[in-house]
Amino acid sequence: MCSASEGQDRRSSVLRLAPGALRTVLRTADGVQVEAVYEPCTAGFAPDPEPGHGTAIVVAHGFSGSVERPAVRRAAQVFLRQASVLTFSFRGHGRSGGRSTVGDREVFDLAAATEWARSLGHERVVTVGFSMGGSVVLRHAALHKDRPESRTDAVVAVSAPARWYYRGTAPMRRLHWVVTRRAGRLVGRYGLRTRIHHKDWDPVPLSPVESVPLIAPTPLLIVHGDRDHYFPLDHPYMLADAGPAELWVEPGMGHAENASDEALLARIGDWLRKE
Repeated sequence: MCSASEGQDRRSSVLRLAPGALRTVLRTADGVQVEAVYEPCTAGFAPDPEPGHGTAIVVAHGFSGSVERPAVRRAAQVFLRQASVLTFSFRGHGRSGGRSTVGDREVFDLAAATEWARSLGHERVVTVGFSMGGSVVLRHAALHKDRPESRTDAVVAVSAPARWYYRGTAPMRRLHWVVTRRAGRLVGRYGLRTRIHHKDWDPVPLSPVESVPLIAPTPLLIVHGDRDHYFPLDHPYMLADAGPAELWVEPGMGHAENASDEALLARIGDWLRKE
């Protein structure tokens, strides 16, 4: 299982979108409706008047996130200075349908988002995921590498777990209670506004660390904070050792999108745009 985003702000932000933005509902390959937002690049403070120009960055949020969460909006605003951006809410989150499978069938959601970006004319589509979203971008990059309509051209996993069922920290033990217990799922639904599927994984999906060797030659960047209290540093080191990957260990950084400051997000955007 994956983690919640650290200190996720429970309030919905006012969704202020860049000029020329598009909102839609995508249908995944397994029939789930997923809300999504596309915003053209605002480089030079002049929005690209037409979709489909340059690189599109697809952002995959952490558990309990959505397109409207302040940390997701902040990441989108930083990335928009360098590329067009597509954000979406995973199943069971925000206004999307279905229930969260905590990193398993969410690969279908990301595939639908990358397909939409390519349908808008972007020949180059890249992905960045945080926490649970980090595990999803790794699995998606491995499983969709040979699918032209939904593949990614570069991938960044921020604060991602290396392996499933990790319970080595107190936050992860709490998260497992939320996901696996009926009372916990009620807390998830009403406290975190996240609808969680009650069924166990069957079969257990390909893990993030098993995915990494399958991603090459797609460029891969692993980013992790040295103060991440969900996943200690053995997780990013395990991921980076599993296959060709660049690793950034960020001093003083906590977990996921809430802990990613503008300077780090700008560096990630620059890496994605140039790779």
